[in-house]
Amino acid sequence: MEGTDFKSVPSRCVRIIPLHDPISRDGPGPSESGPIASQGPDRTRFERLGYARGFERIAGLDEAGRGPLAGPVVAAAVILPKSAVLPGLRDSKKLTALQREKFFEEIHRRALAIGVGIVGHETIDRINILKATILAMNRALENLTAPPDYLLIDALTLPNLRIPQKALIKGDDLSQTIAAASVVAKVTRDRLMAEYDRRYPQYHFRSHKGYGTAEHLRALERFGPCPIHRKTFRRVRPPSVNHEP
Repeated sequence: MEGTDFKSVPSRCVRIIPLHDPISRDGPGPSESGPIASQGPDRTRFERLGYARGFERIAGLDEAGRGPLAGPVVAAAVILPKSAVLPGLRDSKKLTALQREKFFEEIHRRALAIGVGIVGHETIDRINILKATILAMNRALENLTAPPDYLLIDALTLPNLRIPQKALIKGDDLSQTIAAASVVAKVTRDRLMAEYDRRYPQYHFRSHKGYGTAEHLRALERFGPCPIHRKTFRRVRPPSVNHEP
């Protein structure tokens, strides 16, 4: 799948088998007052506060795949209806694979809009993983069928956007909209890695999804990197040619 242009791949096409609120429309700029930390289990709080201030289409953004040694980074943007409540939805890493699949289908049934952005290993090596993550998030926003008027983002802020945004530390455990994006991004990426597992079975991508597990590192030592490995990452290249931490 290397060389594939992922820019416009929609999420459903990836079928590879207290109450002070810092949100303000008159803040110092689109990123407002910076990241804040998660403080409670109410995962609709920031959405409700945003709606109370007049925002209508709040998009949550999150990514999957910043840390792996191989494969793409995937971002998702999700706009849920104002009335949506999805009990149990939280950080996708804290859900089982079966729970993620069930939420993935429910999110697609209920969302007003979903966009997915995918940036491959070659671009990650060329521009670095942080810039690639931001690019993937921007692509996810571009692929939304309805434009958002406010963004809730897990940890990051997106530069050069006119849309007001809020970075939430551990946002996928604080905002159900970010959690929905987390699930869409992870399920999409996991399916891509399952396809790569069929192409490069000696690396067992289906089990570790490209992360630096002991199993993956043993395969790298034995076989060397395959075409989808991130060649600038420390544990993929010898120390003398490292570029990424």
